[in-house]
Amino acid sequence: MKTYPPQFKADAVALYESRSEATIRSVAADLGINPETLRNWVRAVGVSRPRGRRVEVPAEPPTPLEAENAALRKKV
Repeated sequence: MKTYPPQFKADAVALYESRSEATIRSVAADLGINPETLRNWVRAVGVSRPRGRRVEVPAEPPTPLEAENAALRKKV
């Protein structure tokens, strides 16, 4: 089992965080490390991203009903 210096781990996680479009698998491939290794480092630091397909932010402003719903969600 390989051991990596703490600075390398921190840099790898920072690289993953800085590339919003990148996956753990793609960053790990760029660095030449196992994706599970990078995934463990990311989890240890507490970085999280939504799973699945990324949803684009709507270009239009929310309708009054959507704005009201968002305000009610914040209260709860």
